[in-house]
Amino acid sequence: MALVLGSLLGISLTAQAQVGGQRGFLFLELPANAKLAALGGVNVSAGAHDVNMVAANPALLNPDMDNQLSLSYTGYLADIKQSNVAYAFNHEKYGRWAASINYLNYGDFVQRDATGLEEGTFSVNDYTFNLSHARQAEAFTIGATAKVAVSSMAGNKAVGVLADVGGAFKHPEKDLTVGLAFKNIGYQVKAYDGAERQAMPFDAQLGVSYKPEHMPLRLSLTAHHLYQFDIVYLDPNEKGRLDENGNEIKEEKKLGDKIARHFAVGAEFLFSKNFQARAGYNHLRRKELRLDTNSGGAGFSLGLMLRVRAFELNYGSAFYHPSGASHYVTVSTSTQTFLKKKSS
Repeated sequence: MALVLGSLLGISLTAQAQVGGQRGFLFLELPANAKLAALGGVNVSAGAHDVNMVAANPALLNPDMDNQLSLSYTGYLADIKQSNVAYAFNHEKYGRWAASINYLNYGDFVQRDATGLEEGTFSVNDYTFNLSHARQAEAFTIGATAKVAVSSMAGNKAVGVLADVGGAFKHPEKDLTVGLAFKNIGYQVKAYDGAERQAMPFDAQLGVSYKPEHMPLRLSLTAHHLYQFDIVYLDPNEKGRLDENGNEIKEEKKLGDKIARHFAVGAEFLFSKNFQARAGYNHLRRKELRLDTNSGGAGFSLGLMLRVRAFELNYGSAFYHPSGASHYVTVSTSTQTFLKKKSS
């Protein structure tokens, strides 16, 4: 595991990647569950017992996730829908594993010929198959996730093979976790017919989660896109303001904005083991998705967790645009509970 981790880290540090440009499988950057969405969409340290957080950092896989089955559903704009299923288990001989399937459907589209005559409909969807493994040594955990990603458009497919690698440190006495993850290291093994192969949506993320003693609050701070300092995009065609002499002054990049776009902040309000509230803010998302005249709630997110008997319900609402939010619902339970009832 250590040799594989070192090799993949070396590849990631030399990878040519950027926020913009032609990259494939961008859906891999979307949060696929309610908790991650509520915490700002980027988090590599707030794992706890939620098996879905393995998708954010494979090193978050831990014994509290054993036998947990989770189903997630997200409704985006128009007919775009996302579904995710995740399960974790521990094998006596081969260690701790998690598996998941993520599916994104963009709806049906009308197919027309060159003259505009309708010929029928076609569908567009993306999906991944993920297998994660993690090993713990005292306060440290290292993990890796192997992925097969497929994008399909009217039967034409693009296929990629990718991996996430990560590490986590959990303080033995304090409620403090530090996480590091290198996401989507890989290669597009098959491009769409007639298209060139695209780069993968690589990212390097570092985060910390901390709960002060005697406070029902856990705070998270996550830095992303660590491989590139300047991720600010300014539209060269956008008109600037006019000075007193009528000269146009274009907007300039500011150091504070360059730094702030690398961070996402999350908060978990721990009212009890059965009820929690969450909130998050992603500055990059707000700056890129706001309108010229209105920012609205873009970049902000909210969520709730409610546990009833053997089931845990998570809800997340993430504002990707001033016009409204996308809603995430995740339902989780332990398969061990049903096995015990059946055996008794």
